[in-house]
Amino acid sequence: TLTSAGSLNDNLSGTSGMEVDDRISYLEQRLQLQEDEIQVLKAALADVLRRLSACEENGLSLQRKVPTKGTGLQSSSLWAAQSGGYSTSPSSPKREPAHEDGYVKMFLRGRPILMYIPDALVTTYNLDTKLELPPKKLKLDWVYGYRGRDCRANLFLLPTGEIVYFVAAVAVLYSVEEQRQRHYLGHNDDIKCLALHPDMVTIATGQVAGASKDGKPLPPHVRVWDSVSLNTLHVLGLGAFDRAVSCVGFSKSNGGGMLCAVDESNEHVLSVWDWQKEQKIADVKCSNESVLAATFHPMEPTLLITCGKSHIYFWSLDRGSLSKRQGIFEKHEKPKYVLCVAFTENGDVVTGDSGGNLYIWGKGQCLEGWGAVGAVQGRGLAVLGAHEGGIFGLCVLRNGTIVSGGGKDRRVVLWGRDYQKLQENEVSESFGPVRTIAEGKDDTLFVGTTRNSVLQGSLATGFSSLVQGHMEELWGLATHPSLDQFLTCGQDRQVHLWSMATRRCPRPGVNLSLSAPQDAARSAGFHPSGSVLAVGTVTGRWLVLDTETRDLVTIHTDGSEPISVVSFSPDGSYLAVGSHDNFIYVYGVSEGGRKYSRVGKCSGHSSFITHLDWAADSSCFVTNSGDYEILYWDPTTCRQIPNTGAVRNLEWATASCVLGFGVFGIWPEGADGTDINAVCRSHDGKLLASADDFGKVHLFSYPCCQPRAPSHAAGGHSSHVTNVAFLHDDSQLLSTGGTDTSVLQWRCSPHPTSPLIFTGWARRGSGLGGRGVGATGEERIAEEGSSGQGWAVEDGSAGAGGWGAEGQRVRAQVELRAEQGGVRERLAETGFGRRGAQGVEQGGRREGAEGWGQVEAQAGSRGLGRRRGLN
Repeated sequence: TLTSAGSLNDNLSGTSGMEVDDRISYLEQRLQLQEDEIQVLKAALADVLRRLSACEENGLSLQRKVPTKGTGLQSSSLWAAQSGGYSTSPSSPKREPAHEDGYVKMFLRGRPILMYIPDALVTTYNLDTKLELPPKKLKLDWVYGYRGRDCRANLFLLPTGEIVYFVAAVAVLYSVEEQRQRHYLGHNDDIKCLALHPDMVTIATGQVAGASKDGKPLPPHVRVWDSVSLNTLHVLGLGAFDRAVSCVGFSKSNGGGMLCAVDESNEHVLSVWDWQKEQKIADVKCSNESVLAATFHPMEPTLLITCGKSHIYFWSLDRGSLSKRQGIFEKHEKPKYVLCVAFTENGDVVTGDSGGNLYIWGKGQCLEGWGAVGAVQGRGLAVLGAHEGGIFGLCVLRNGTIVSGGGKDRRVVLWGRDYQKLQENEVSESFGPVRTIAEGKDDTLFVGTTRNSVLQGSLATGFSSLVQGHMEELWGLATHPSLDQFLTCGQDRQVHLWSMATRRCPRPGVNLSLSAPQDAARSAGFHPSGSVLAVGTVTGRWLVLDTETRDLVTIHTDGSEPISVVSFSPDGSYLAVGSHDNFIYVYGVSEGGRKYSRVGKCSGHSSFITHLDWAADSSCFVTNSGDYEILYWDPTTCRQIPNTGAVRNLEWATASCVLGFGVFGIWPEGADGTDINAVCRSHDGKLLASADDFGKVHLFSYPCCQPRAPSHAAGGHSSHVTNVAFLHDDSQLLSTGGTDTSVLQWRCSPHPTSPLIFTGWARRGSGLGGRGVGATGEERIAEEGSSGQGWAVEDGSAGAGGWGAEGQRVRAQVELRAEQGGVRERLAETGFGRRGAQGVEQGGRREGAEGWGQVEAQAGSRGLGRRRGLN
């Protein structure tokens, strides 16, 4: 039997394995940072020596000054020489040496970077000109991925038919039947836990601590929000939690008025909150070891259960204090971890542990508090060896049976009320161990796995993939040149080719750990034909795969450092391979991307290669490096092109280099040179997207050649965003997260510049004439609502006959647009009416059978429209 004991000594010594891992990770990051700084210093010294040698060879004086006379460019002073800044040189009317030509000078970490201005702009370019915001904004359309690798109990089914889960800083509400997603975007860093209120509508999510762009701390906290409107209801614990909120749960027997949470401090503090008042009721040090679950008992309003490494605690809440009893395993071996907890219909507590055992805890007949109930139909209170390896998830079904999910054995097992095994099925090895289980309709189950997948199926039919994701840091991203497909790859050795039509991989991705080379991937690129794709790895190897069959076409090795970029020329005749060994390797490509012959190696950079772009005519390419160099190359000879006059006017097929005249406006003031990881230009040449280290994707107008250019920023990633790429038709933008392992798909929506193309805009004219639009017309940008947008146009009309309540006759023309479930409806109505104080317009009787119509426009406030017909 299992009994409960009194309070035990809380002063446990030692540091948890998780803390040691965190410390090691921190030291590794510090070491890497120091190595990077040393590399930059070495590169800077090498560059100085190289330039000094070049000056001596050419007989040039280092003291020579750039001429200060010329036409066109405006003089500008250096505004931040030690961090990020710009200055300009005037253009030379003689066009003699390159260093006398017009250029923009930017400083990163005190290093000057010269970016040459195209001849057509030299005479008119002004550094002080202000750029406009881009004509489009980013709206999150789809999220690829799920966080199952280190989070638990984070998958639930809502009454709307949506499943809710999270990845990165996004809570995803996914309607499987309608293939539609909605997203809660209230968090500013990684979400770590999720709980569903008994009302099945309210949701709580907890996040980790973060840091803002300016270095200010972003404290961990819990957000309580409405799953229908996606509005934030309450924010709890700003300043009360340490490091992260790892567990959260609503009370169940008192209307769900309380919420419990556990943070990731050394003591793993358990706190209880009145979440509607945003007030803490009690807190207590829970354990020096990791805590994996915290929940209220469904029938005892003051009883909480926590479990984790080497413990299961039963907590009693009484007058603002928490006291605990520890579960005692007596004759059974104490498990290393108690991994999960669930509750039966009669209130028994069921736990799964790292030894593969199920234990049933209940309120004792003779003991005060929680201990062991009597034997269950002749069986003991433990199902030993229920799984091989740990039991990661438990789910009590509506009919009272229990489903358990195994780690090592990947089995999903159905247990009867008497804990007899009824049915089982095994999850495919490619999806990984079971992490959590949620009940769907009928006999359907949803299963989250440790390999960041969500599966759907049943014990009778098996399970298939619903949501797929990467498991480790992502860097490689490429879009197909003509199809709605894109490719991702990363540290998990997985290469996934995604279909945007199905929002998943049509076939299993290529696993580089199962074929040579067994290396993590770092970069990717499609051949212009789309028939093959190249993947660069972290060991200097790169391979070419057939896009359709996934077969290996060829494999090569250049150096032993990571391949940071692989890029085909626009005509498909060359492949450039940029490495962290400071070289670019150039290959001739033939037979539609199936044959490769090495042309040579480009040598000249003093630091690792970061980005590369080809000229539109494939005549040359440009590279950026880790020490902020911009160099140009001839692919036929692999020699550097020193004459900037030969390249400054070229049209470039892409704009993925983060340094250059057309993109330097993306850099914020004070940037250290590593804040922006990637940039991408749209195919129509009007937009520029960037990925930064602060979880943001920015959208700029292109060309972006003014300092501190304005942008639309979109959040959803946590920590660094590693890459961005536009779809072939520019309708969507893809972005990859680093350690958050997510891929976010953004819809490029029109910005509110015209009422005909954007929702949420209102205009009122009060001039003379039929449409009342004149010099006195007034334009107002309406505030966007969180759900359902609409725009209204009101045109004043003089002499139309009749007077309204406001002393004038108004001819109203209202056009509404509503978005519900991703379906857009456009309703137009024209009629004579009067404007009331609440923005309500009563339309006159319309011809036909529709009768009276009432339109609530609220054009001047929120830009929301709602049409109600009265017949």
